[in-house]
Amino acid sequence: MRKTILVSVDRGETRVSVLEAKGKPPERKGRRKKAAPGPDWKVAELYVERRGRRSIVGNIYKGRVDNVLPGMEAAFVDFGLERNGFLHVDEIVPADGSAAPKRGRGRGRRIDELLKSGQEIVVQVVKDPLKTKGARLSMNLSIAGRYLVYMPQGGGVGVSKRVPDKERTRLRKLIENLDVGGGGVIVRTAAQGGQKEDFKREIAYLHRLAEVVGRRANDAEIGTMIFQEADLSVRVIRDVLVEEFEAAILDDQKQYERVASFLQRTAPELEKSVELYDRTKEPLFDKWGAEEAFNSVLSRRVELPSGGYLIIDYAEALTVIDINTGSFTGRGKGRLEDTITKVNVEAAEEVVRQLRMRDIGGIIVIDFIDMARARNRDQVLKTLRKALDEDRTKTYVVEVSPLGLVEMTRQNVTDGVREILTKRCPVCDGEGVVSSEETVAIEIVRKLREVVAEQPDPEAFLVRVNPRVAGELMHEGSGLTELEESAGKRFHFEGGDVLPLDTFAVVETGGREEIEERALPFKVGDEVLVTIEEPHMYNAEDAVARVEAYIVSVTGGGGHVGERRMVRIEDVGRSSATASLLDDGNGAGGDGSAKQLESASAGGRRRRGSRGGKKRSGAGDKSS
Repeated sequence: MRKTILVSVDRGETRVSVLEAKGKPPERKGRRKKAAPGPDWKVAELYVERRGRRSIVGNIYKGRVDNVLPGMEAAFVDFGLERNGFLHVDEIVPADGSAAPKRGRGRGRRIDELLKSGQEIVVQVVKDPLKTKGARLSMNLSIAGRYLVYMPQGGGVGVSKRVPDKERTRLRKLIENLDVGGGGVIVRTAAQGGQKEDFKREIAYLHRLAEVVGRRANDAEIGTMIFQEADLSVRVIRDVLVEEFEAAILDDQKQYERVASFLQRTAPELEKSVELYDRTKEPLFDKWGAEEAFNSVLSRRVELPSGGYLIIDYAEALTVIDINTGSFTGRGKGRLEDTITKVNVEAAEEVVRQLRMRDIGGIIVIDFIDMARARNRDQVLKTLRKALDEDRTKTYVVEVSPLGLVEMTRQNVTDGVREILTKRCPVCDGEGVVSSEETVAIEIVRKLREVVAEQPDPEAFLVRVNPRVAGELMHEGSGLTELEESAGKRFHFEGGDVLPLDTFAVVETGGREEIEERALPFKVGDEVLVTIEEPHMYNAEDAVARVEAYIVSVTGGGGHVGERRMVRIEDVGRSSATASLLDDGNGAGGDGSAKQLESASAGGRRRRGSRGGKKRSGAGDKSS
């Protein structure tokens, strides 16, 4: 896969998109042509980092053990953040420098033998704080370079599993013949084709970094960061520096210089692959289609080229992906099984793309459409696993279950794009649903019965509710009329469209005339300038206007839809009024007369409001 990296920097936010296309990049000879978007490029990964919410994975801190929990084989460490970090016994390096035996199933040393409360330790963050959980920590520090990851407290040589077997053997022998000093080394995927001199130079560089970390750790106070990982753009570019890397395009001068400096130090042959994009032209992400991909990660539904689609639903520690055929019904005389298999194969590739773009982690269940033939199930699973080969995040896939489900896990290290771009809904509190208007109206009638029982003296009540709920209360059969008749009370409602549906508050109590004067926006005889919006539902000669959330039926207004006309209020109800047209002498009214009439109307309503004690505010608190 060819890879191109886009970096777009705005005030307070850095966005990175990794694009992929099939094939190999052209050889880098002479002056390289600028990378250009094409239909073969697809967005594969998305990252976003905001000021104040930068990932802390890879950072090294001086910490203090807060408490040790032998029952959990873990300790909680204060390292300067609001929440303590979690340190498992397998991530502990003993004070004597020896390797800690893994606990496994009861074997190895107990955690209270390795750590004590109040002990000062140096830890590295291996997993960001996610939701209610604190950061995951390790005492086995690692410092990443282009080719190698150096672990000062580790030992031995490891090689990435993504490296082909033959190349893995060559790299292992080459590193073992080098003097890596104390500690261990992991050979990264990007090391393929690397030579002895490349590794010697990088080992020396990583040793210098480790020495700096050691000196800072000795002098640092508790909660101090002693090593910070590279920023987002450099991290992503460093992690995809493989043979398929084609270009890095940045629209910010400072980030461009930072990336160019990094490549000069680690991969001089790739320095010409970095481009500075002129952001005065079309936005970088728009040009390459990455902006659309950023917007798409917020949607539950993902369309497939054939007409099928995916539905992605999230739970606390589980993500469920459902595949549907949608509008795809097959072609020609193909059988149902062939149609289903085609959608499932197409979906398998798109599922992996969505996992990478959204950075979905934890347990993932994929509900493929049921297939009768084992051969077809194997084909879908093979497609899924092949697509996962491009995913740099650790995954584990289980066979297709008898119910057609594929269970898998994907390592969750940082918040994904969706979590960074969104927040918990304050209306539904993350439930995804809210009570309907009818449900709220029924509940309000119950509350009104309680109000009447507690306050038997007032004749009328002014209640604040959402206008849509007020409309439900006005419907026959809501129970409001029966309550008024049995209790001998009168209820009026006010409120704006922006109020939550479940809003309920008794605003004022008193006599019937007093509350009616306070609640109703007009009285009989008022003249008002309105916009006639639509024909009446039952009488084509009449029309409907709205003043804030209050409905005005205009007699004879059917021929004036879209016009602004003066009307006289003939009858007033709790939720609507009836009005008749006034002749302003200019038909629909010229600009000057319309302003004059509007002013007169507004003044009349202001006088009306002061006389009845009616308060007026903006659209945030409309009357109904």
